Amino acid sequence: MTRKRKLRPEEAELWGQVARSATPLDKARGMDSTRAAPKKPEPAPQAPTPQIPPFQIGQSSKPKPPGHSLAPSISASLAGDPVAMDKKAFTRLKRGKLTPEARIDLHGMTLDRAHPALVGFIQRASARDMRLVLVITGKGKSRPDEGPIPQRRGVLRHQVPQWLRMPPLGPLVLQISEAHIRHGGGGAYYVYLRRRR
Repeated sequence: MTRKRKLRPEEAELWGQVARSATPLDKARGMDSTRAAPKKPEPAPQAPTPQIPPFQIGQSSKPKPPGHSLAPSISASLAGDPVAMDKKAFTRLKRGKLTPEARIDLHGMTLDRAHPALVGFIQRASARDMRLVLVITGKGKSRPDEGPIPQRRGVLRHQVPQWLRMPPLGPLVLQISEAHIRHGGGGAYYVYLRRRR
């Protein structure tokens, strides 16, 4: 037979602290100590369901957002350029009433071939005191998009205005504009050259 020993005062004090900090099992399990049945949890509040208007025949759906574009539209970026040439001449140019003095067709060339050809053409035209030349790029071929990265259509069409704004051509060029439909429309550019001094 084992004898129970009495707790010393410091042990009794420590035991009292532990007992006060403990949670009874009945309360931890959600049970009332008087009854053995578990308490039912309260249902979580439900978010209100959005009201969908009824569909009617003849009703049109919302328009789709525009697709992803790799670069802003070239015609939009050229339209944002300030008019550096004579305004009357620019109006005639946009209407296709000015005749280009020379033209180069880059259509079908690679970037490696097109860039030096364009540089040489613009420099020769400037040396001959020409004012308006036509650069034909083509609109670009539509290819099937077979990968996760979208591909730009008409690489030359997007690249030529950039080349015309950078050295060595930038100082020679006064204005770039998309050609009138009679000179190629979206697949060609008018390049108005500065006067030589």
